[in-house]
Amino acid sequence: MTTSPRDMPPKAPLDMPEQNFDVAPVAAVPTVGAHDRLWRVAVFLPALVITGLMVWALHGLFETAGMTGFEYVLLVLIGMTFVWVTLSVSTVAVGLAGRLEPADTLPDAPPLDVALLVPVYNETPWDVFGNAAAMLQDLTQQRGGHRYALFVLSDTRDDAIAAQEWRAFQALKAQAPFPVHYRRRTDNTDKKVGNIVDWITGWGADHEAMLVLDADSLMSGRAIDRLASELAADPQAGLIQSFPQLIGANTLFGRMQQFSGVAYGWLLAEGLAHWSRTEANYWGHNAIIRTRAFASSAGLPHLRSLSGRSDLILSHDFVEASLLRRAGWRVRFLPRIAGSFEETPATLIDYVLRDQRWCRGNLQHLRLLATRGLHPVSRFHLFQGAAAYLMSPAWFVLLVFWALLGRDAETNVISYFNEANPLFPNWPPAMTHIDSAIFLVVMYAMLLTPKITSAVIIASHRKAARLFGGRRAFLTAVLVELALSVAYAPIMMIQQTRAVLRSLTGRGSGWQPQSRDAQRRSLRTLAAFHWVETMLGILLLAGLLAGLVSWWLFPIMASLLLAVPLSALSARPASAMSRVLSLDNPLTLREPTIVSNARTARAELRAHIDTPNIAAE
Repeated sequence: MTTSPRDMPPKAPLDMPEQNFDVAPVAAVPTVGAHDRLWRVAVFLPALVITGLMVWALHGLFETAGMTGFEYVLLVLIGMTFVWVTLSVSTVAVGLAGRLEPADTLPDAPPLDVALLVPVYNETPWDVFGNAAAMLQDLTQQRGGHRYALFVLSDTRDDAIAAQEWRAFQALKAQAPFPVHYRRRTDNTDKKVGNIVDWITGWGADHEAMLVLDADSLMSGRAIDRLASELAADPQAGLIQSFPQLIGANTLFGRMQQFSGVAYGWLLAEGLAHWSRTEANYWGHNAIIRTRAFASSAGLPHLRSLSGRSDLILSHDFVEASLLRRAGWRVRFLPRIAGSFEETPATLIDYVLRDQRWCRGNLQHLRLLATRGLHPVSRFHLFQGAAAYLMSPAWFVLLVFWALLGRDAETNVISYFNEANPLFPNWPPAMTHIDSAIFLVVMYAMLLTPKITSAVIIASHRKAARLFGGRRAFLTAVLVELALSVAYAPIMMIQQTRAVLRSLTGRGSGWQPQSRDAQRRSLRTLAAFHWVETMLGILLLAGLLAGLVSWWLFPIMASLLLAVPLSALSARPASAMSRVLSLDNPLTLREPTIVSNARTARAELRAHIDTPNIAAE
């Protein structure tokens, strides 16, 4: 692997062998304690029981006219989709119960040498180095005793951007309170995975821990120091993941995601932390990792595709966490550490494009479920990552089935083919559009339960509601966010279904860098991007007007038909929105100090980088 060091410390190589997925390591995975097992039973048992009761009730309904193959397929689809909904509800319940547990006292431990790693690929230099400057300055106020060094690991292909990176690095190094280093690879083999491996095998031995950051990551000094202290105090921990909050939300779509994360995400995160325990997951950034543990147990081989092609593991973070746990290291998730941030896709299209990249990587996880020695919870994380995308095609098929059910017995499209093809069901009289609507209401109620639960908790506590601008402003924002989520959900269902089909047929999108800034796209671009949703919306509208489709599908039809204007609306700047649509939250009403400091540092670095160009002109 060829590198161009530019400005790096003396070499300190650390071996990182590729792992064998067919052979379990010698280190045994520790058994799960009774306390941990109790939390997992509290999550999975209710979800399975509720789903089983739902499927059993529908089976009894279908069976009155005799079960057919078609109906069995429908029951399987309903069970597959409903179980994930119930799991989110039980996770919230566990999160509420877990809040009652007292926080652990952090014991004293020797300080660590921590490397802050920032892999970049064609990013905006002043943003990356501005964030780094703010983090390093904030770290000077900490008293944890840990020693820090920053490494910007560039895979940038654009020479002009690389030149700006070098100027930004020189400016940062001149005033940084900690050692700062920069390395640009001449060959970006294996993308981000190879970038991190190159650092580990070149300089990793000098650092006990590495805190991996994305180009858009931002963490307060207190959050970084707390992660380092947690790792130092737990010698069995191989990785500790923080819970990044979203910043940089300057559009309607960005504000919607940010509000959802702040208002509802904390409760789901609490539940996830309590049932995953020491078998948590890794999200690829804003996490601290024990360097030697990672090097010895998380080296990723290439996968062999069905066509014989060598495939890089794209969603590497889930797999690396699984391999760390397989080797006996604890993987923890600490959602209560405040001060961890990342940026959010600004528009619906930006979100979809990122989702397409993740889809291909997450579907790869299905090929890794048979890896020898994985902990069962690690296997579940891998499967859940893939299922998150496979559920969209399942929901779409269910939508098609219910559309074919029609408005009543006379408009049931399926029944028209009953005599010609006995495989199709003869729906019982009880299975009418009313029953379908009831099923939809139950499903939506379960889907919204986590959000409603979180909203009730915040609204019932005056101090919490005040952080959102007061109870009235908070509840108004909740209603707006719920309406927007319901509106965008059918569009995301179609886009994720397309992403799954492209990935399964080998036409998945390449691993391109994420767009960090909002782009106002032309009407032609929007129409080309959302033509499938628009056509499906037109078909549903025609069915409604002809009396062939039940009116309970109207909200879905409206979202699909209005995909283009909804997508355009998603890019609307926050500055141009009314108070009702602003979706204010603690991160917008009281911006964290580290965020405002980073903005200032970005502006200063941009002025410094642009100065030579201006002078040259």
